[in-house]
Amino acid sequence: MPDTEPQEGKMGETPGLPTVLTKQLRIAQLAVEAPEIAFTTLAHHMDIDWLREAYRRTRKDGAVGVDGQSAEEYAAHLEENLRSLLDRAKSGSYRAPPVRRVHIPKGDGLQTRPIGIPTFEDKILQRAVVMVLEPIYERDFLGCSYGFRPGRSAHQALADLWQQTMNMGGGWVLELDIRKFFDTLDHSRLREIMRQRVQDGVLLRLIGKWLNAGVLEDGCLTHPDTGSPQGGVISPLLANAYLHAVLDTWFEHTVKPVLKGRAFLIRYADDAVMVFQDEEDARRVLAVLPKRFGEYGLTLHPEKTRLVQFKRPRGPDPKGPPPGAFDLLGFTHFWALSRKGSWVIKRKTAKNRFTRALHVVAEWCRKNRHLPIQEQWRALRRKLSGHFGYYGITGNYEALSRFGHSVKTTWRKWLCRRSHKGYLSWEDFQRLLAHYPLPAPTVRPVLVL
Repeated sequence: MPDTEPQEGKMGETPGLPTVLTKQLRIAQLAVEAPEIAFTTLAHHMDIDWLREAYRRTRKDGAVGVDGQSAEEYAAHLEENLRSLLDRAKSGSYRAPPVRRVHIPKGDGLQTRPIGIPTFEDKILQRAVVMVLEPIYERDFLGCSYGFRPGRSAHQALADLWQQTMNMGGGWVLELDIRKFFDTLDHSRLREIMRQRVQDGVLLRLIGKWLNAGVLEDGCLTHPDTGSPQGGVISPLLANAYLHAVLDTWFEHTVKPVLKGRAFLIRYADDAVMVFQDEEDARRVLAVLPKRFGEYGLTLHPEKTRLVQFKRPRGPDPKGPPPGAFDLLGFTHFWALSRKGSWVIKRKTAKNRFTRALHVVAEWCRKNRHLPIQEQWRALRRKLSGHFGYYGITGNYEALSRFGHSVKTTWRKWLCRRSHKGYLSWEDFQRLLAHYPLPAPTVRPVLVL
């Protein structure tokens, strides 16, 4: 084995990648052939090539964990570090370090979401375990689940929701909001769920160590009995496995067979909506949902979990109350007339997401207003391109345009405050934009699956 980080081979592959892919395909094949069987021997797939590939797939520019070690420092003795990590993981002597907790804005920017940051070595090992488990669970997970799965995205979830709701002509939309899901995930329940498909002692022991590793915040170490820190490499897979058992399979195999009308579920991580053709079906499911989630230690937010009438209006000027609207994945979904005069579902940037994104830009401009103009311009280009890349779907041009204009106004405001003589007229600012143009809003057609 080489003593340095493996170099990329033909077609961008690392030397051990074909072996890793072959093993993953074999695991996936066994998962399909034995959908009810729990795997007892999986850890033997994790060898040094497996860890090298896990290292390759791990982000190198992320924040550091509690040990302060960067990816560059870890790579200085990569082969030695990976071999030591493999030995400790297999022998059971690996000690999972606590995650470093930080808080990021959520909603309107007034509230925050806790994020756990593992150490870089922990990220590698978590990635290695995910690479073992993913081929199994990708064969188990249902088509309604889109969050943090390979080959699936939020835009695909939105397209599926749009297509099915249009085909149904609207209906009754049940918005689900799980209160602090990642903080309240029950460890004992999760272990039960995992054991249904995985009984490998090495992997279960590692997962248990990560669940019990603790959280370090402001110098205080705590060991909560519930929760999986959002931000860990393995957390999305554990969350999907949990909600697959709590919600997806229950809705598909228990709920849908007893409904009067059509219904479907769209879930992206812990964000989900159910759409029902029949109002009585929707109200019956809403009534039993709290009990179902309570059995797994979860609570639905009483105000944010709501039933919305979302029927397609009749005629160009319908009588009666206007159709409702609901939010999912940062978009508000509502009925509106198309240019041809027919009713279609349109999407626009949700108000709280618009406000939060603009607040982030304003804070950045305030803190970095003394940087050279070119550096500010490059950063704002990246922020606008990212915003337009996600929210740039058909029907949302107006919100994109307002956001772009607001960013320009905000940038000018903080440029004017660089000094007491820093006033910048609109004419001067337009000349600056001509030299440093910001991205224009772009939209793409509605994706039809």
